[in-house]
Amino acid sequence: MYKYIVSILMVVFSANLIFSQGHGPLYGLPTPTLAKGGINLNTAGMSLSTEDETSYMLRYLFSYGITEDLQINLTTPTMIERLENAPRTRGNSNMPANGDIEASLWYRFFSNAFGVGKRFESTAILGVSAPTDDVRGQVNVGNSIHGAISTGYASRTWYAWLGAGYQYYFERNNDQLGDLPYASAVVGYRPDIFMGDYPKPDWRIFIESMAEFPGDNRYSGQQDFNDERSKKILVGPSFLGLYGAWGISIGAMFPVVQNLTPSAVKENYRLAINLSYWL
Repeated sequence: MYKYIVSILMVVFSANLIFSQGHGPLYGLPTPTLAKGGINLNTAGMSLSTEDETSYMLRYLFSYGITEDLQINLTTPTMIERLENAPRTRGNSNMPANGDIEASLWYRFFSNAFGVGKRFESTAILGVSAPTDDVRGQVNVGNSIHGAISTGYASRTWYAWLGAGYQYYFERNNDQLGDLPYASAVVGYRPDIFMGDYPKPDWRIFIESMAEFPGDNRYSGQQDFNDERSKKILVGPSFLGLYGAWGISIGAMFPVVQNLTPSAVKENYRLAINLSYWL
Protein backbone atom coordinates (compact mmCIF):
# COMPACT_ATOMS: atom_id res chain seq x y z
CA MET A 1 0.00 0.00 0.00
CA TYR A 2 2.94 2.34 0.68
CA LYS A 3 3.98 2.23 -2.96
CA TYR A 4 0.47 3.12 -4.07
CA ILE A 5 0.46 6.14 -1.71
CA VAL A 6 3.77 7.24 -3.22
CA SER A 7 2.27 6.98 -6.71
CA ILE A 8 -0.69 9.17 -5.66
CA LEU A 9 1.67 11.81 -4.24
CA MET A 10 3.60 11.81 -7.51
CA VAL A 11 0.35 12.52 -9.34
CA VAL A 12 -0.48 15.38 -6.96
CA PHE A 13 2.88 17.07 -7.43
CA SER A 14 2.53 16.90 -11.21
CA ALA A 15 -1.09 18.09 -11.29
CA ASN A 16 -0.28 21.60 -12.43
CA LEU A 17 0.97 20.10 -15.69
CA ILE A 18 -2.24 18.18 -16.33
CA PHE A 19 -5.21 18.86 -18.56
CA SER A 20 -8.31 16.72 -18.23
CA GLN A 21 -9.96 14.16 -20.50
CA GLY A 22 -13.52 15.23 -19.75
CA HIS A 23 -16.40 14.52 -17.45
CA GLY A 24 -17.04 10.84 -18.21
CA PRO A 25 -16.66 7.54 -16.34
CA LEU A 26 -13.42 6.31 -14.83
CA TYR A 27 -13.60 2.63 -15.89
CA GLY A 28 -16.41 2.31 -18.44
CA LEU A 29 -16.11 3.18 -22.12
CA PRO A 30 -16.85 6.90 -22.70
CA THR A 31 -18.23 8.85 -25.67
CA PRO A 32 -16.98 12.49 -25.40
CA THR A 33 -14.31 13.77 -27.79
CA LEU A 34 -12.25 16.95 -27.66
CA ALA A 35 -13.04 20.11 -29.59
CA LYS A 36 -11.07 20.75 -32.78
CA GLY A 37 -7.51 21.68 -31.82
CA GLY A 38 -8.13 20.77 -28.18
CA ILE A 39 -5.19 19.33 -26.26
CA ASN A 40 -5.55 17.17 -23.17
CA LEU A 41 -2.96 15.72 -20.81
CA ASN A 42 -4.06 13.44 -18.00
CA THR A 43 -2.14 11.61 -15.27
CA ALA A 44 -3.48 8.66 -13.28
CA GLY A 45 -2.35 6.46 -10.41
CA MET A 46 -3.59 2.88 -10.82
CA SER A 47 -3.44 -0.33 -8.81
CA LEU A 48 -4.67 -3.86 -9.51
CA SER A 49 -4.57 -6.64 -6.90
CA THR A 50 -4.77 -10.36 -7.62
CA GLU A 51 -4.76 -13.30 -5.21
CA ASP A 52 -0.94 -13.42 -5.43
CA GLU A 53 0.35 -9.87 -6.00
CA THR A 54 -0.47 -6.19 -6.48
CA SER A 55 0.60 -3.74 -9.18
CA TYR A 56 1.16 0.02 -8.85
CA MET A 57 1.76 2.39 -11.74
CA LEU A 58 1.33 5.87 -13.12
CA ARG A 59 -0.13 6.49 -16.56
CA TYR A 60 0.04 9.58 -18.76
CA LEU A 61 -2.53 10.25 -21.48
CA PHE A 62 -2.07 12.78 -24.29
CA SER A 63 -5.09 13.58 -26.48
CA TYR A 64 -5.58 15.92 -29.43
CA GLY A 65 -8.81 16.88 -31.18
CA ILE A 66 -8.27 16.59 -34.94
CA THR A 67 -11.90 17.65 -35.43
CA GLU A 68 -14.70 17.95 -32.89
CA ASP A 69 -15.60 14.32 -33.64
CA LEU A 70 -12.14 12.77 -34.23
CA GLN A 71 -9.55 12.48 -31.47
CA ILE A 72 -6.10 10.88 -31.27
CA ASN A 73 -4.67 9.55 -27.99
CA LEU A 74 -1.35 8.24 -26.69
CA THR A 75 -0.95 6.67 -23.25
CA THR A 76 2.32 5.53 -21.64
CA PRO A 77 3.05 3.89 -18.26
CA THR A 78 5.53 4.31 -15.45
CA MET A 79 5.59 0.97 -13.66
CA ILE A 80 6.21 1.06 -9.90
CA GLU A 81 5.36 -2.58 -9.20
CA ARG A 82 4.64 -4.92 -12.12
CA LEU A 83 2.49 -8.07 -11.98
CA GLU A 84 4.35 -11.26 -12.77
CA ASN A 85 1.15 -12.84 -14.07
CA ALA A 86 -1.16 -10.03 -15.20
CA PRO A 87 -4.81 -10.78 -16.03
CA ARG A 88 -6.12 -9.65 -19.40
CA THR A 89 -8.08 -6.53 -18.59
CA ARG A 90 -8.43 -2.99 -19.81
CA GLY A 91 -8.47 -1.78 -16.23
CA ASN A 92 -9.48 1.73 -17.31
CA SER A 93 -11.38 3.01 -20.33
CA ASN A 94 -8.43 5.03 -21.65
CA MET A 95 -5.48 3.37 -19.97
CA PRO A 96 -4.53 -0.34 -19.99
CA ALA A 97 -3.90 -1.92 -16.59
CA ASN A 98 -0.58 -3.39 -17.75
CA GLY A 99 2.69 -2.01 -19.15
CA ASP A 100 1.44 -1.43 -22.70
CA ILE A 101 2.03 1.79 -24.62
CA GLU A 102 -1.15 2.43 -26.59
CA ALA A 103 -2.15 4.80 -29.39
CA SER A 104 -5.81 5.13 -30.36
CA LEU A 105 -8.31 7.01 -32.50
CA TRP A 106 -11.77 7.95 -31.25
CA TYR A 107 -14.47 8.79 -33.78
CA ARG A 108 -17.80 10.17 -32.55
CA PHE A 109 -20.00 9.10 -35.43
CA PHE A 110 -23.33 10.14 -33.89
CA SER A 111 -24.34 13.10 -31.74
CA ASN A 112 -27.80 14.46 -31.04
CA ALA A 113 -28.21 17.39 -28.64
CA PHE A 114 -31.75 18.12 -27.48
CA GLY A 115 -33.32 20.06 -24.65
CA VAL A 116 -31.14 21.98 -22.20
CA GLY A 117 -27.84 20.22 -21.60
CA LYS A 118 -29.06 16.86 -22.94
CA ARG A 119 -27.48 14.71 -25.63
CA PHE A 120 -27.16 11.21 -27.07
CA GLU A 121 -23.88 10.24 -28.75
CA SER A 122 -21.92 7.22 -29.96
CA THR A 123 -18.17 6.79 -30.38
CA ALA A 124 -15.98 4.13 -32.01
CA ILE A 125 -12.45 3.43 -30.75
CA LEU A 126 -9.54 1.78 -32.56
CA GLY A 127 -6.15 1.35 -30.90
CA VAL A 128 -2.80 -0.43 -31.19
CA SER A 129 -0.36 -1.17 -28.38
CA ALA A 130 3.20 -2.32 -27.76
CA PRO A 131 4.33 -3.97 -24.48
CA THR A 132 7.09 -2.60 -22.25
CA ASP A 133 7.76 -6.07 -20.85
CA ASP A 134 8.87 -9.22 -22.65
CA VAL A 135 7.09 -11.93 -20.65
CA ARG A 136 3.82 -12.14 -18.66
CA GLY A 137 3.14 -15.31 -16.73
CA GLN A 138 5.82 -17.19 -18.76
CA VAL A 139 4.17 -16.08 -22.03
CA ASN A 140 6.05 -13.95 -24.55
CA VAL A 141 4.11 -10.71 -25.03
CA GLY A 142 3.29 -9.40 -28.50
CA ASN A 143 1.69 -6.25 -29.83
CA SER A 144 -2.08 -5.94 -29.71
CA ILE A 145 -5.02 -4.28 -31.44
CA HIS A 146 -8.09 -2.97 -29.62
CA GLY A 147 -11.50 -1.96 -30.96
CA ALA A 148 -14.57 -0.74 -29.06
CA ILE A 149 -17.86 1.10 -29.47
CA SER A 150 -19.77 3.10 -26.87
CA THR A 151 -23.06 4.97 -26.75
CA GLY A 152 -24.38 7.20 -24.02
CA TYR A 153 -26.78 9.80 -22.67
CA ALA A 154 -25.85 12.86 -20.65
CA SER A 155 -27.92 15.62 -19.03
CA ARG A 156 -27.35 18.04 -16.18
CA THR A 157 -28.52 15.40 -13.69
CA TRP A 158 -28.31 11.87 -15.16
CA TYR A 159 -25.67 10.01 -17.19
CA ALA A 160 -25.53 6.55 -18.76
CA TRP A 161 -23.03 4.76 -21.01
CA LEU A 162 -23.03 1.29 -22.59
CA GLY A 163 -20.02 -0.08 -24.44
CA ALA A 164 -18.31 -3.21 -25.73
CA GLY A 165 -14.80 -3.93 -26.95
CA TYR A 166 -12.30 -6.56 -28.04
CA GLN A 167 -8.53 -6.77 -27.60
CA TYR A 168 -6.37 -9.22 -29.57
CA TYR A 169 -2.69 -9.95 -28.88
CA PHE A 170 -0.51 -11.08 -31.75
CA GLU A 171 1.76 -14.11 -31.54
CA ARG A 172 5.37 -13.66 -30.46
CA ASN A 173 8.00 -16.41 -30.47
CA ASN A 174 5.31 -19.08 -30.78
CA ASP A 175 3.46 -17.77 -27.68
CA GLN A 176 0.27 -15.71 -27.59
CA LEU A 177 -1.65 -13.96 -24.83
CA GLY A 178 -5.37 -14.71 -24.73
CA ASP A 179 -7.80 -12.28 -26.31
CA LEU A 180 -10.27 -10.12 -24.35
CA PRO A 181 -13.91 -9.49 -25.27
CA TYR A 182 -15.51 -7.16 -22.70
CA ALA A 183 -18.47 -4.85 -22.04
CA SER A 184 -19.11 -1.92 -19.69
CA ALA A 185 -22.15 -0.16 -18.27
CA VAL A 186 -22.21 3.06 -16.24
CA VAL A 187 -24.95 5.08 -14.54
CA GLY A 188 -24.20 8.52 -13.09
CA TYR A 189 -26.02 11.09 -10.98
CA ARG A 190 -25.36 14.74 -10.20
CA PRO A 191 -27.20 15.80 -7.00
CA ASP A 192 -29.21 19.03 -7.07
CA ILE A 193 -26.96 20.54 -4.43
CA PHE A 194 -24.14 20.64 -6.99
CA MET A 195 -26.10 22.42 -9.72
CA GLY A 196 -24.74 25.86 -8.79
CA ASP A 197 -22.14 27.80 -10.75
CA TYR A 198 -18.48 28.35 -9.85
CA PRO A 199 -17.12 28.89 -7.18
CA LYS A 200 -19.50 26.22 -5.87
CA PRO A 201 -17.94 22.71 -6.10
CA ASP A 202 -19.49 20.16 -8.46
CA TRP A 203 -19.59 16.42 -7.73
CA ARG A 204 -20.96 13.51 -9.78
CA ILE A 205 -21.44 9.94 -8.57
CA PHE A 206 -21.12 6.90 -10.85
CA ILE A 207 -21.84 3.20 -10.46
CA GLU A 208 -19.64 1.40 -12.97
CA SER A 209 -19.61 -2.23 -14.09
CA MET A 210 -17.36 -4.29 -16.33
CA ALA A 211 -17.85 -7.79 -17.76
CA GLU A 212 -14.79 -9.54 -19.19
CA PHE A 213 -14.36 -12.88 -20.99
CA PRO A 214 -10.58 -13.43 -21.33
CA GLY A 215 -9.30 -16.29 -23.43
CA ASP A 216 -6.52 -18.70 -22.44
CA ASN A 217 -2.88 -18.13 -23.31
CA ARG A 218 -1.05 -20.24 -25.88
CA TYR A 219 2.36 -21.64 -24.92
CA SER A 220 4.82 -22.91 -27.56
CA GLY A 221 2.02 -23.12 -30.10
CA GLN A 222 -0.17 -25.24 -27.81
CA GLN A 223 -3.39 -24.12 -26.10
CA ASP A 224 -5.62 -25.82 -23.58
CA PHE A 225 -8.98 -25.19 -25.22
CA ASN A 226 -11.91 -25.02 -22.82
CA ASP A 227 -15.57 -25.32 -23.64
CA GLU A 228 -16.14 -21.92 -22.01
CA ARG A 229 -14.12 -18.78 -21.44
CA SER A 230 -13.35 -17.27 -18.08
CA LYS A 231 -16.02 -14.83 -16.91
CA LYS A 232 -15.52 -11.83 -14.66
CA ILE A 233 -18.00 -9.14 -13.62
CA LEU A 234 -16.76 -6.20 -11.56
CA VAL A 235 -18.81 -3.41 -10.01
CA GLY A 236 -17.86 -0.34 -8.05
CA PRO A 237 -18.35 3.37 -7.37
CA SER A 238 -16.45 6.30 -8.77
CA PHE A 239 -16.63 10.01 -8.02
CA LEU A 240 -15.86 13.03 -10.18
CA GLY A 241 -15.26 16.36 -8.44
CA LEU A 242 -14.91 19.68 -10.27
CA TYR A 243 -13.89 23.05 -8.87
CA GLY A 244 -13.13 25.80 -11.34
CA ALA A 245 -10.33 24.54 -13.60
CA TRP A 246 -9.57 21.57 -11.34
CA GLY A 247 -10.96 18.06 -11.38
CA ILE A 248 -10.43 14.79 -9.53
CA SER A 249 -11.77 11.31 -10.29
CA ILE A 250 -11.36 8.42 -7.89
CA GLY A 251 -12.92 4.97 -7.90
CA ALA A 252 -12.65 1.26 -7.18
CA MET A 253 -14.02 -1.92 -8.71
CA PHE A 254 -14.55 -5.27 -7.01
CA PRO A 255 -15.36 -8.68 -8.57
CA VAL A 256 -18.86 -10.00 -7.96
CA VAL A 257 -18.51 -12.94 -10.40
CA GLN A 258 -15.31 -14.86 -11.20
CA ASN A 259 -15.87 -18.12 -13.09
CA LEU A 260 -12.30 -18.77 -14.22
CA THR A 261 -10.46 -21.42 -16.18
CA PRO A 262 -7.55 -23.07 -14.29
CA SER A 263 -4.95 -20.81 -15.94
CA ALA A 264 -6.78 -17.53 -15.22
CA VAL A 265 -5.82 -15.12 -12.44
CA LYS A 266 -8.29 -14.25 -9.69
CA GLU A 267 -8.63 -10.53 -8.91
CA ASN A 268 -9.26 -8.80 -5.57
CA TYR A 269 -9.80 -5.15 -6.57
CA ARG A 270 -8.88 -2.31 -8.93
CA LEU A 271 -8.16 1.25 -7.82
CA ALA A 272 -7.63 4.41 -9.88
CA ILE A 273 -7.26 8.15 -9.28
CA ASN A 274 -7.06 10.96 -11.85
CA LEU A 275 -6.15 14.57 -11.11
CA SER A 276 -6.90 17.13 -13.81
CA TYR A 277 -6.52 20.78 -14.71
CA TRP A 278 -8.34 22.55 -17.53
CA LEU A 279 -6.95 25.51 -19.48
